[in-house]
Amino acid sequence: MVAEQGYGVREVQRVVGVTYRQIDYWARTGLAVPSVRDAGGSGTQRLYSFQDILKLRVVKSLLDTGVSLQKIRKATAFVADMKKAPQGMTLISDGNRVYAEESPAVLLDLLAKGQGVFAIALDKIWTDLEKSLRKGRRREATRAGGS
Repeated sequence: MVAEQGYGVREVQRVVGVTYRQIDYWARTGLAVPSVRDAGGSGTQRLYSFQDILKLRVVKSLLDTGVSLQKIRKATAFVADMKKAPQGMTLISDGNRVYAEESPAVLLDLLAKGQGVFAIALDKIWTDLEKSLRKGRRREATRAGGS
């Protein structure tokens, strides 16, 4: 796993695929507040942990499936209250509701009923984030060393 450290908004934008305005709004409204360091006024920078970025990627993925921000707030709060590592969990959405799936049989049952769903495997997002963040750090180190 990527060591716990702070990631700035630019890097978060890059790996999550959202705008500064989205990140700022989600932080100000309490949806995704950075746990390493929140903005403390003019000139301070928010710093996000790996877990924070994971949550932001989940929010973005759910938005992409058509789920409303209000429902995303409820779903992410429920996942956080489970106090369980997100690895191995899959979120399923039909664009309206969000489900947490832990057994492949449940996913198959949903599909057998003909309801179209989108599965968001947190393991894949986790792995992709680790790779993207490592790549960004190596690129910064190369730039800093080559200056």
